[in-house]
Amino acid sequence: MDATSGPHQIPPAMALYAEKHRIFELMQTLMEALLIYRPADPVDFLIEHLQKGRDEVPRVLVLGPPASGKTTISRWICKHLSATYLCPQDLAEDRKLKKSKEALSCLSRQGAIPDELWVTLLEERLSAQDCVRLGWVLDGFPETRNQALLLQEKGIAPRHVVVLYAPDTVLVERNLGKLLDPFTHEVYHATFDWPVDFMVQRRLVAPEGISEQDTAGRLLESHRNIPGILQAYSGNHKAINADQPCVDVFAQALHFVQSRPLSKAPFLPRVLLLGPPGSGKRLQAALLAQRYGLVSLRLGDLLREKVADRSPLGELIRPSLETSYPVSDNVVLRVLRDRLNQPDCLSRGWVLHGFPRDVDQAAAMKHTGFEPNRVFFLNLPVEVAVQRVCQRATDPVSGERYHSTFKPPTDTEVNQRLRQNPRDQPGRVEVKVDLYNQQVRELEEFYEDGIPLNADQDPYTIFEHIESCLVKPLPASRH
Repeated sequence: MDATSGPHQIPPAMALYAEKHRIFELMQTLMEALLIYRPADPVDFLIEHLQKGRDEVPRVLVLGPPASGKTTISRWICKHLSATYLCPQDLAEDRKLKKSKEALSCLSRQGAIPDELWVTLLEERLSAQDCVRLGWVLDGFPETRNQALLLQEKGIAPRHVVVLYAPDTVLVERNLGKLLDPFTHEVYHATFDWPVDFMVQRRLVAPEGISEQDTAGRLLESHRNIPGILQAYSGNHKAINADQPCVDVFAQALHFVQSRPLSKAPFLPRVLLLGPPGSGKRLQAALLAQRYGLVSLRLGDLLREKVADRSPLGELIRPSLETSYPVSDNVVLRVLRDRLNQPDCLSRGWVLHGFPRDVDQAAAMKHTGFEPNRVFFLNLPVEVAVQRVCQRATDPVSGERYHSTFKPPTDTEVNQRLRQNPRDQPGRVEVKVDLYNQQVRELEEFYEDGIPLNADQDPYTIFEHIESCLVKPLPASRH
């Protein structure tokens, strides 16, 4: 596709299929695999790679200084994502690995295992079915920049690198409190994780190498190595402060691990805003249109435009608008499909509000071939919705809309001629809000990737949240 010949009018069906199956990301992954492994037969290699179908499984490194909580966070991530837990100590003692005897021999003779041997052990372990099928989380490796570069040479590339940090004083205090169960090798802590079993309490011993001097030496070594490691993973790491409750650290780590990296694939926003009257759908649509050039579509405006152009379809709509009776869904879908097929919507993207109002309309819209790729639910309490809508009024001369609390007119003459729309009476607004609340649960189930937002806050704060969800891929866990 020639980028200089744009804008391109990509058929909706093609865009939906490509986004649903992540075609562009798949092509990028295949190209990366070819460059890393350089197979003799690229076609057979790609077929085998596609048959594995495991590009979405977790591939995570959890790094950090001693006592930063790497093991705890790693195990929690594995439990939550059903991934395989790996750590260097287990690799050296795994008798199933061909190089395990050599690793243990080096450890007994030299006191350390060479970096090349570490990477060989890991490469073999990662080829096992549990790692391929479920993904993996590697705890505390690599420890040096050289190890990180050796991993890259072997094509071992993590999707996410979690880096924990905390003040040295906190880490020293944590490390000094560690206790080991010699029977189960489970690690406890005198302050934070004391065992409830009295027999376990009696047999706990202090592990080797956790004295204040030893801990200070390991911290110094970690501080020297971490910057070089992060240079190797500059585009996919996140630093998290470990000096806070463990559940908060885990929540941040999990959110990062479940996020998708920014894609270079073409992305045409198709945004749907759902919410009760007064939730700010029109304002958010206007902000999105202004910022990203999206076509702002409101169902009521589309219907009135059809009536104004005196087309046969408009004449079908006119009686419903004059009597405030709902327009037939079939007619609405014809109007919507015609508008979404226009070149501006196909080339710039769109933001729609005012439709669908129930799950049947949502399903019918999906069958037309037009499906949103971002859905936002603007949630608002009934009393707030009534307050916002019922205090609205319009200047019949200028057409400007005012609000007695948020946007009162400064001119006395304007204030005297303001008129309220009969549809903004409290009773009618409450009925509309109740009707929306009856339908919203089914809509949330239909749009399972929908993003809930609290609409009872500053509109520009809401827009920042919408914007962040628009430019970033949806979390992997949603699919």
